[in-house]
Amino acid sequence: VKRCVDLLGAAAGLVIFSPVMLVVVCLIKTTTKGPVIYKQERVGLHNEKFQMYKFRSMIVQDENSEKEKWSTKDDPRITPVGRFLRKTSLDELPQLVNVLKGEMSLVGPRPERPQFVEKFKHEIPRYMIKHQVCPGMTGWAQIHGYRGDTSIKKRIEHDLYYIENWTLGLDIKIIVRTLLKGFME
Repeated sequence: VKRCVDLLGAAAGLVIFSPVMLVVVCLIKTTTKGPVIYKQERVGLHNEKFQMYKFRSMIVQDENSEKEKWSTKDDPRITPVGRFLRKTSLDELPQLVNVLKGEMSLVGPRPERPQFVEKFKHEIPRYMIKHQVCPGMTGWAQIHGYRGDTSIKKRIEHDLYYIENWTLGLDIKIIVRTLLKGFME
């Protein structure tokens, strides 16, 4: 049932948001040099690695230096258009393709980069449990304000709550709350 909701939701999302996505593509292309879509390796279900898609919101940078840290609120690498995309979460829309491919779900714990998974699995009890479910575009942690440069321990607490209490109704609640408030945090 969850996979059917993911397929229908991702397909509908691509259709509904395609005009917005076209505008975003034009904004990125006309204001910065480099690719429109940014691919980043993430760890998903059963510790499998996959390429997660986003609209590029930062200047193009060397892959090795990019891996060293995650971005912060006032990161100078973020472009002016990118700042708007991140604030509205529009940079996440290409992940609808990840959902269609089965690498992600509409709702679930957010996937991390491999180097952070290696770090957190030794620092945070029960961290690896989140890899027993499909990662999501949004989740229980995100609708409670734990996204981006926030407490990883609080995010994991919320992810574990989601995993242990999952229902289709909870997914629908998270999707609705994301659509109502998630785009302007």
